[in-house]
Amino acid sequence: MRHVYECPMRWADLDQLGHVNNVVYADYLQEARADMLRALGAPERAADPADGLVVVRHQMTYLEPLLFEFKPVLIECWVTEIRAASFTMAYEIFHLDDRGERRVYLRASTVLTPFVFTEERPRRITDHERALLERFLEPAERAVPWRRTPVAPSKVGHYPVQVRFSDVDVFGHVNNVKYLEYFQEARILTTSRLYRDLIAAGARHPHSVIAQVDVEYHVPLRFRGEPYDLWSRIAHVGTRSMTIESEIVDGDQLMARSRVVIVFYDLAANRSTEPAPAIRSALVEAMG
Repeated sequence: MRHVYECPMRWADLDQLGHVNNVVYADYLQEARADMLRALGAPERAADPADGLVVVRHQMTYLEPLLFEFKPVLIECWVTEIRAASFTMAYEIFHLDDRGERRVYLRASTVLTPFVFTEERPRRITDHERALLERFLEPAERAVPWRRTPVAPSKVGHYPVQVRFSDVDVFGHVNNVKYLEYFQEARILTTSRLYRDLIAAGARHPHSVIAQVDVEYHVPLRFRGEPYDLWSRIAHVGTRSMTIESEIVDGDQLMARSRVVIVFYDLAANRSTEPAPAIRSALVEAMG
């Protein structure tokens, strides 16, 4: 069995291209997940205010742009794996056309674990919770996390993460969606630094779209006065795409990491394209 959530869209969800911003999809998934858990009788925030769920990992594949409509977008979600202290959910975000055929914008998965917030530790899934989750269970092959290559600090790839008070959820942790926003800000800053001299010399700033976002959460971020350090690097440059890997750290402590695949895009032709040779050379040089 699968759960379907009708997710209202907001005009503020759109980016400068008129598409739903890649970060917003994670917010949509969160809404669908909470709705499914409410339907199960197991709300995301349990009866015990010290007990809840935390996100361990997101893997999101963007298939085509989602445009604003006054009707809700549909999100189908289900469970693909239940382990001793975690479970995995899968999702599809889509619209149905007049013939009832599905137009899919995103496929994603999320690993979650029950968490005791007063003790700052995960806990095992109870028999009752397992029985509830099994109602939506469709076993699938487990996704393999990418191998970590530590991101070396660099002036070009540094972004100070200043947590806002509004970024924090009811449990005192930065909400999982906000991490994608931090990684997006860092990504834009890093590429702007790499392109700056080329743009000043007359090169056109390349347009791009997001194809894949993977995020792993290691230690919760909290609201505080001093910023966390976010380091990014160009991990791969292909013919029409590049991969950026990033890490949020607090001293030597890894807090979260991400890997994002970005496709260069020709807006007029509505298709992927190769970046200008000078842009590609700058990216390859940044790889070291």
